[in-house]
Amino acid sequence: MRYFDKNETLLLKRSFAIGLVGIVLCLVPLYQNYSPFASNNIINIVHGVGLAAQMFALSIAVLVLRKRKIETSVKEKAQKMTLILAVSIMFFILAV
Repeated sequence: MRYFDKNETLLLKRSFAIGLVGIVLCLVPLYQNYSPFASNNIINIVHGVGLAAQMFALSIAVLVLRKRKIETSVKEKAQKMTLILAVSIMFFILAV
């Protein structure tokens, strides 16, 4: 089954969960930068995976926005999700 055929609320829940995991994965390297026990290779990999998860969550939220007939409450949630994920991606790209 394609993502475009799924329920909008289910897609937003998945987008939220994946985005939250991506944000946590991007916060770990920021914390590890101040630790003397950190390895740079692992930090870069975790940061990249976190950014990829956030981009995937952003694409799911935009997919919900592009659907034709959705409720206004779902559309507002998708707009907020898109804004928050876009700001977090920009923050974590510029924080490195």
